[in-house]
Amino acid sequence: MNRLRRDDGSILPLTIFYGFLALVLVLLVVAATSLYLERKRLFSLADSAALVGAESFSLSDVSTSGERTRPILRTADVASAVTSFVAVAPNAEFESLAIDSARTDDGRSATVELSAYWRPPLVSLLVPEGFRIEVTAVARSVFD
Repeated sequence: MNRLRRDDGSILPLTIFYGFLALVLVLLVVAATSLYLERKRLFSLADSAALVGAESFSLSDVSTSGERTRPILRTADVASAVTSFVAVAPNAEFESLAIDSARTDDGRSATVELSAYWRPPLVSLLVPEGFRIEVTAVARSVFD
């Protein structure tokens, strides 16, 4: 009976374990949130660059067929516009930002692929040191 009542120190290992588990969980959530936000920021830049690329036509590149008026995009114009935009866009916070592709596949829409290197705010054994993230955005100019 006396042995059952004696529980000195049995709470301390549980407290240490749950404290360690909570710390690991917080570190994982912080890293996942950081990755999510960095990808969203990179996608916003790619989306803006795709919009600039979709509007990189001149008035002589507009075709009229029946009642429809459509711009005709060229890959060289899209790439030039996207490169110029990314050069002046506020992107200093991205590490190793690269334009992987800026093109038009159908002459009507601009496709932009960007990539950057992501590093977690806190490096731990459970989170890698970082890796390359890639995003793709497509935009189209339409006259209505």
